[in-house]
Amino acid sequence: MRLSPLALAAALTLSSTAFAQQAPAVSEPVLRGHLAFLADDLFEGRGTGQRGGELAVRYLETQAAIIGLTQIPGGGYRQKVDIRGTRLLPGSAVSFQAGGKRFAPEIGKGIVFGTASGRSSVAFDAPLLFVGYGVSAPEEKWDDYKDVDVKGKILVMMVNDPQPTAQEPNRFAGKAYTWYGRWLYKFEEAVRKGAAGALLIHTLPSSSYPWSVPANGFSHERFHLAGAGNPVEGWLHEDTARELFAAAGFNLEQLRAQAESRDFRPVDLKIATHVELKSGIRQVEQFNVVGLVPGTDPKLKEQAVVYSSHWDHMGMDEEASAGKKDRIYNGAIDNASGTAALLAMAAEAVKKPARRTQVFLWPAAEEQGLLGSAAYVKNPVVPLAKTAADLNLDSLNFVGKTRDIGVPGAERSTLYDTAATVAKTMGLKLAPTIPDLSGAYFRADHFNFAKAGVPAFNVGSAVFSGDGHFEFAHQHGPSSEKMVGFKKDYHQVTDEYRADWDLSGMVQQAQFTLNLGYAVANAPSMPAWKKGDTFGSVKR
Repeated sequence: MRLSPLALAAALTLSSTAFAQQAPAVSEPVLRGHLAFLADDLFEGRGTGQRGGELAVRYLETQAAIIGLTQIPGGGYRQKVDIRGTRLLPGSAVSFQAGGKRFAPEIGKGIVFGTASGRSSVAFDAPLLFVGYGVSAPEEKWDDYKDVDVKGKILVMMVNDPQPTAQEPNRFAGKAYTWYGRWLYKFEEAVRKGAAGALLIHTLPSSSYPWSVPANGFSHERFHLAGAGNPVEGWLHEDTARELFAAAGFNLEQLRAQAESRDFRPVDLKIATHVELKSGIRQVEQFNVVGLVPGTDPKLKEQAVVYSSHWDHMGMDEEASAGKKDRIYNGAIDNASGTAALLAMAAEAVKKPARRTQVFLWPAAEEQGLLGSAAYVKNPVVPLAKTAADLNLDSLNFVGKTRDIGVPGAERSTLYDTAATVAKTMGLKLAPTIPDLSGAYFRADHFNFAKAGVPAFNVGSAVFSGDGHFEFAHQHGPSSEKMVGFKKDYHQVTDEYRADWDLSGMVQQAQFTLNLGYAVANAPSMPAWKKGDTFGSVKR
């Protein structure tokens, strides 16, 4: 019987599952020690562009040397990430002229905005153009731009994807979120189209989080990788958009309905916009930390498996009043847990190298938009074409062992079959695959690898719930209450290390990831995307 190339790759991968047991055992005391130290107040929340972030990098590179990880080409363990910090200054405004009326929405309540251009002063006038969902998806035969020249125009668009219909229940993955629905895609597409800017219309159902999320995000310093960005970008509150559109003679609900059709064409809203931004700009040099365990096979050592986990968190709130009791966002679970787990895994991996090279990657600035992993993908230590997979860890299980393990996104590739076999050898089963209703797959560092064509997913217990926090869907028994209780600590100063945590589940999660990495690193062939998956052909 002849097998297709994909089936053959899966069969060869599965035939190598005996290698899964070769991964050495992850040490709980080692993991706990790193976790407690990285989450300490001493590290000031490991913030991007802050002293605590530099301390974290220094600690990680020191530990990499102690462990015995091989340095990256050029020497050392640091990979530079050039980031631009932008803070909106007083006096900035975006105003509109519609139907003979002037509108100046209140910043933070009716509108939020900033620049990603890197310019300290931005001032221009531009018309508003409604582009529906702002999606250009050839595989879906969908184009909201219809060859319209958007240069010099500010694009207004909806968040999320075109919704499924009775005739097409699976378009844009049905009710699940796709990459096209994410705000980051929409801002990036505006840049690619050469627009003057982009404003997203916020609703709770479409974005899956309240208005306070973008409002808070734009009220602080924002970070981008160095390079071109939108002169102005931001969000309109739904009420602001409705009032503004009505003044220009348009009905927001009617435009939304039109945008659900493939026949939709951009709509000139007949609204003039005046933009005047003053921003404080600073160049921030951050670092990914990268160490290698070289492979043992003369040929396969040129290929690699990447384990990743971001070291950064929210840092110290430098604008809070001096009398505030706690200004440090320690980020114990998010993500000192993953950072520590990777250190514990690396300490074992150097004792027993696999056939392929193993890359241990601690990306910077994940909390600022997955910036460190994006920089790595642009300049990988091992070429992406020779990178078998990225296995990411973010916010690990702190309440005890589980009976199953979450692998959301693994079903996109043959990694799922390998993960199922590895889980079985550990007495586990894979947690059920559920629709990704809030775009969780696109919110962690593995996604930059997937977007560049490398099979990748986030291993673990946590998935994002609709309000932007975490829920732990596959926990069982009393421990589940503790896991769900973490919602109140997510991105808060209360995400602190506790000495009474049962880390057996965290060790289990780390061990599964290492076992899976060894199975992939020792397999005769590299994993392959499932036929038709969006990211199987994406290389950008």
